Amino acid sequence: MEKFIQLSGVAAPLDMMNIDTDMIIPKLHLRTIKRTGLGKVVFDELRFNTDGSEKPEFILNQEPYRGAQILIAGDNFGCGSSREHAPWALLDYGIRCIISTSFADIFYNNCFKNGILPITVSQAELETLMADAADRDHPVFTVDLEAKEITRPQGDKIRFNIDDFRRDCLLNGLDDIGLTLQEVDKIDAFEAAQRQQQPWLYA
Repeated sequence: MEKFIQLSGVAAPLDMMNIDTDMIIPKLHLRTIKRTGLGKVVFDELRFNTDGSEKPEFILNQEPYRGAQILIAGDNFGCGSSREHAPWALLDYGIRCIISTSFADIFYNNCFKNGILPITVSQAELETLMADAADRDHPVFTVDLEAKEITRPQGDKIRFNIDDFRRDCLLNGLDDIGLTLQEVDKIDAFEAAQRQQQPWLYA
């Protein structure tokens, strides 16, 4: 998993509440277990008409937000069914950070497992950041995970809180497999002892 230390990028203002996982990636695109190629269908029904043409009113179809790496979103982002394809699709599109007032628990946990930083801020802070991002001439934010700070386009900073364990995992690029592999010496020692004591398991 790619490390997340500091990110500077365009932030898109997605001023909608209760964006659920079916809106992030509709169920008809869940027939793959590959994590790549899903970015082209992220927010599919919001981005495209049934004939495949773009909906010009959707924020990610507008400049300069097509290349957004940060989403500023309304309350309760990622609610709905527990599909890990949602963070896969966002990451494949290029989104590395989502800022909202709250997230659905399963989606929130899945973000950390896939290298996306979800940041929770107050309603007043969200409104400030949403207004900043709406300025098309100055939409670039910097998110510093080490310092736990969001730097607004004009230079002011907003602090955020994050669980220390999850922060360390992102800083070091550790998903569940990476965390397990940190204990590989203990795993090897256990298997060696078990092979001696119960050789029939390895026959």
